[in-house]
Amino acid sequence: MTDRPQQSIAIALSGGGIRAMAFHLGVFKFLAEMGLLERVSKLSSVSGGSLLVGLILHHHKMRWPTSSEFLADTYPSLRTTLCHTNLIPGALLALLKPCNWRFLISRANLLAKALESVWGIHEKVCDLPEFPEISFNGTTAENGKRFRFKRDSMGDYLLGYAKPQDFQLAEALAVSAAVPGVFGPLAIEASKFNWERRANWGAPKDDLQQVPPSFKRLHLYDGGAYDNLGIEPFFDCGKNAAKEGADDCYIIVSDAGAVLKDGFRMHPFNFMRLKRVSDIQGEQTRSLRVRSFWTFLKRSATGGAYIYIAEPPIPPDKSAQGAIFYRTTLSPLSESDFDAIADRGHAVANLNQQLASFT
Repeated sequence: MTDRPQQSIAIALSGGGIRAMAFHLGVFKFLAEMGLLERVSKLSSVSGGSLLVGLILHHHKMRWPTSSEFLADTYPSLRTTLCHTNLIPGALLALLKPCNWRFLISRANLLAKALESVWGIHEKVCDLPEFPEISFNGTTAENGKRFRFKRDSMGDYLLGYAKPQDFQLAEALAVSAAVPGVFGPLAIEASKFNWERRANWGAPKDDLQQVPPSFKRLHLYDGGAYDNLGIEPFFDCGKNAAKEGADDCYIIVSDAGAVLKDGFRMHPFNFMRLKRVSDIQGEQTRSLRVRSFWTFLKRSATGGAYIYIAEPPIPPDKSAQGAIFYRTTLSPLSESDFDAIADRGHAVANLNQQLASFT
């Protein structure tokens, strides 16, 4: 260990479907082997990263596991879950109930039903533990800002923030994973909540004023549409610096986002051309955040670590290639695919130079 034995850790988990879940589990396995899970004080996640954190907490009755618990129980149990349960049939089965037909377009609601029926997640957002501090991130369709769910509040800085009341954890997780084009947004009635925000940007954080909801209904998409790294709660990309509250943390970014493949072989009338443009835009957004974080790491060698699924220093053998380019889906993994992706996360974390300086 270093001479900073009490420094806490803030972890940002990217999206990437079940590929991201397995990769992040491999990263967590490495951290657990180093005895570092107890020092995780903040977690921020989107999409697959959020589904993983929610599943870990549910498995431990809304408590963050110790390193020894993770190695002995969490990792093997979640390996079984990700390889032998399927959320997609659960979402379709929800349509057997006429009361769920209204969710046919807003399919994130159906994903939430599947999280409840298949994974048994019936907890509420307010049941999240006080430690570590957890933020599940979505995107507000109405204003394009990051909408986050925390134990005691939900909202974005333009709308304001409200108490989550009885908001279901499964719905918050479904919001974070509602990839546009695959899932429709999850709609919530804004008028059911009491919203508060600061009078202006420079006002003290505790100087809140009650405000009427800006919109009657809110439509919430995947957090990856705004920030697929999940880094914004900890890091100011404009200043290349950690935000207040995380400035004394060692920030780890675990990135299992889809890698943009080279090539363009599409017929002029192939609608997938639009997806290619969207993928390029998403890759550039991610790259700008990564460059900002790398600038921060160069200034502060002990400030954090960036763990990337396609990390160049590790030879891209056949197994690694399969892990890197595994499709973004919520379908279950084969045991061999799970092991390849999770082992990739463990290997990249193990060989990461910034993380090595911390452990």
